[in-house]
Amino acid sequence: MNTIKINSLKTKMVAHRGVSGIELENTNAAFIAAGNRSYFGIETDVHKTADGKFVVHHDDNTGRLCNTDVIVEETSFDDLRKLHLNDKYGDSARADTLIPTLKEYISTCKRYEKTAVLELKNEFTKEEISNICNEIKELNYLENVIFISFCFANMVHLRELYPEQPAQFLTSEYQNDLPQILKAHKLDIDIEYSQLTKERIDVFHEHGVKVNCWTCDSKEAGEQLALWGIDYITSNILE
Repeated sequence: MNTIKINSLKTKMVAHRGVSGIELENTNAAFIAAGNRSYFGIETDVHKTADGKFVVHHDDNTGRLCNTDVIVEETSFDDLRKLHLNDKYGDSARADTLIPTLKEYISTCKRYEKTAVLELKNEFTKEEISNICNEIKELNYLENVIFISFCFANMVHLRELYPEQPAQFLTSEYQNDLPQILKAHKLDIDIEYSQLTKERIDVFHEHGVKVNCWTCDSKEAGEQLALWGIDYITSNILE
């Protein structure tokens, strides 16, 4: 298996949960697969464990990817780390299919010189977002991170802490007042790709808002978005 190459023009490609079309999502294997390819960025999701550690995993619980189903934020880091996730082919014996830490993910992005596109899952306090940023700062990589979140409060907290930090508001639906709201908060957009047209991308750009989209795995759609001038495409398999 390999990625599907597209003519991305000036569009920057982001590997969704790593190269999750090939390796198990949000694992070090998926992040390294992205690091060894031409992607601009590597996207993942951060949660806080019951004992205050930061790990990367998409769902609130582990059952979709693991034979043991626990709630991430109600489980200690040590207990989460004991779990072996099932890889894409159903094998739970792989030694590298563990839930990674935030620092492991950031270290991989830094090693391969990729931008970290980090989704703040659920709602974090301002202090928790500060702690996430501090962990990344310990690795001297905060300037290479784009934060994304469906929770607008997370974006507001981030803006208060870091007024110039790149950040994209996640949404599944286009609304006519979005460009004005995002401009007022100095935020960019990461929107479900089927919601976009050339006209909508142009309106965002007129307001100084960069446009990312999720999760486009169609070669035809990806190349159309690139022709429309989208800034980023987030994909499981397109490169």
